[in-house]
Amino acid sequence: MVTLLDNRREQANTISSSELIKAGAVERSKMRHPEKAKKADSPILRKPDWIRVKAPGSPVFKETSKIMRDNNLVTVCEEAGCPNIGECWSKKHATMMIMGDTCTRACAFCNIKTGMPKLLDVKEPYNVGQSVKQLDLNHVVITSVDRDDLADGGAQHFVEVIQAIREASPRTTIEVLTPDFLRKEGAVEAVVLAKPDVFNHNLETVPSKYLKVRPGARYFHSLRVLQQVKEIDPKMFTKSWSGWKMKGGRLQRH
Repeated sequence: MVTLLDNRREQANTISSSELIKAGAVERSKMRHPEKAKKADSPILRKPDWIRVKAPGSPVFKETSKIMRDNNLVTVCEEAGCPNIGECWSKKHATMMIMGDTCTRACAFCNIKTGMPKLLDVKEPYNVGQSVKQLDLNHVVITSVDRDDLADGGAQHFVEVIQAIREASPRTTIEVLTPDFLRKEGAVEAVVLAKPDVFNHNLETVPSKYLKVRPGARYFHSLRVLQQVKEIDPKMFTKSWSGWKMKGGRLQRH
């Protein structure tokens, strides 16, 4: 995925996230996470006045949407059913996922569908690069689904996307938010040597909660990913995020 950043702001009416979903801006027909599919949907309650999202439909929202569709790109905004899509896309903040819309992992906090992904789109690196150029971005963040089915976990695809952005929009700074490349020797090195400006890999939660929150991952392997980056290129910026906790048997951000 790619987070697209722009300073433009658009005026828009506000509606609740449930109304946004009903309006069709967030698609609910996607396959649910296997574990979540076993549970009944929670009732959608009316949100308080202080929880509002921007209604989709501004000129910049439509422009962003057109660029996504014209370049055949997948966005986390749509795949994860994010209710903030109207506000973000109206600022040209769109989060694109590379390597498809299907993940080989089943993390409990994520609503991206799980299954066997399709073959990689060889045109995707070029399409991402052209989108960055069309949107005239200063900074992009590229992430992806997990691709355990690939020999290198998709590392070479990351490399090609970085190269395509460099060619299409040389002034744009690039941040990669990668999977953990578990048991994919040489994958981290390949991405680092492609010289993104920032290497981001999220830990998500504390070690004791990994079996519940990230059953397909290993906490200390994720730490090792960040350590490897610094060993390969000590000057490269690294970052991470950990914000999931368990309360009453349920996942919560903190």
